[in-house]
Amino acid sequence: MTERVQKILSQWGIASRRQAEQMILAGRVQLNGSVVRLGQKADSTIDQLEVDGLPIKSGSRPQLVYLLLNKPAGVVSTCSDPRKRPTVIDLLSPKLRNGQGIHPVGRLDTQTTGALLLTNDGALTMHLTHPRYHLPKTYHVWVQNNPSESVLEKWRQGVVLAGRKTLPARVKVLKRHSNKTLLEIVLTEGRNRQIRRVAEQLGFKVIKLHRTAIGSIPLQPPDEPVLHPGKYRFLKDGEIRSLKKQSRSDIESG
Repeated sequence: MTERVQKILSQWGIASRRQAEQMILAGRVQLNGSVVRLGQKADSTIDQLEVDGLPIKSGSRPQLVYLLLNKPAGVVSTCSDPRKRPTVIDLLSPKLRNGQGIHPVGRLDTQTTGALLLTNDGALTMHLTHPRYHLPKTYHVWVQNNPSESVLEKWRQGVVLAGRKTLPARVKVLKRHSNKTLLEIVLTEGRNRQIRRVAEQLGFKVIKLHRTAIGSIPLQPPDEPVLHPGKYRFLKDGEIRSLKKQSRSDIESG
C-alpha cells in the first residue's frame, strides 16, 4: 500500500510529520535514488527510502520512547537551531540523542519552563498536535501587580487575539503579594505565546511562566524524586495509555 513519504517517516519514528515535511523540502529524503517531492507516495514494503544518504527500513525502527522533560529557561523546543542555541535534544543522553528520532511534541517559548513531552512516536505526535485536539495544559504564572476579579473573568471567558477569540480558560489565584500575583491557568489550546499575549492585552506583564502538567500527567508526581530543570523522566505505561486514548477520542468526537 502506498502512503505519503512524510507519513511513513512519521510512523517509523524518524521525525514528526511536520519535521518530515521540512526534511523533504530540504532535499534530505530520497526514494529509490531520487530526491522526494513533498506529497510523493511510496510503498514501504518494496521501495527504498533514505534520509541523509542512510537507508531507512521499518524493521529497524528504534524502540518507542516517551519522555517528560523539565525544560529550563533559555533552551529552545526544537531538534536543532540555526542560531546555535541549546535545544531540548541536547539535554538527552547520547543514546537517546543519536538515531532515535526523538523530537518535542509542540513547543514552549524559550524563556518558559516546565513540562514538555518528547517522543519518537510519530503517530502520537500527529494526534497530540492535531488542531481538534484540546489536551488541557496547566501553568503557574507570576504576573506583575494584582489583577482584579473582573480582569480574571475576562481571561476565563476568552480574549480576542489576532481577530480570533481564545477558548475559555480556567484561571485561579494561588498567591497575592503587594506587587505580583501567582495564577494557575489551564488552557485547552496552544496558540503562539498565548498566555503572555493575553496578559499583556489585559494590562499585566508576565514575570515567570512555568508549565506544571500536560493533561493528567504532572511534571512532578507526588512522592517521587524532584525533577530538576534540564532533567527528564520516562512516562509510565498508564500515562502513555492515557495520552493515546484521550488524543484519539478527542479527535474522533471533534
